[in-house]
Amino acid sequence: MKHWVRNVAAVVAGLVVGSVVNMAIVAAGPAMVPPPAGVDTTTAEGIHLFQPKHFLSPFLAHALGTLAGAFVAFLVAGSRKAAFAWTIGVLFLAGGVAAAVMIPAPAWFIALDLLLAYLPMAWLAILVGRRLSASGSRADA
Repeated sequence: MKHWVRNVAAVVAGLVVGSVVNMAIVAAGPAMVPPPAGVDTTTAEGIHLFQPKHFLSPFLAHALGTLAGAFVAFLVAGSRKAAFAWTIGVLFLAGGVAAAVMIPAPAWFIALDLLLAYLPMAWLAILVGRRLSASGSRADA
């Protein structure tokens, strides 16, 4: 398969996998940490009632979604694997910035989320991808 086709597929697969992981964690979040009594989670009205524990699920969704997406992009890319993992990290970061502007949240959460959930997870995906690639190369030899 041509490198450019694999590279396009890497971005698409990374976005799809990362989004699925993100949404699965967001959907499971209220089961792990129920929202405060009487809060309608379909609107931003009651977010001021949230405690720090209620922000664990969104943070994990953003971080693990980015990690999974960047890792898949690294594995699928035909060339410049790290660049495509970084691309997923940057695209998810852009989504995080958009969400931070649209959804009211405490400043500490926005800062934590934007600083730790996106680019560091893309970097971690690259490290894991390189380690797996190196161990796979030794196994093939």
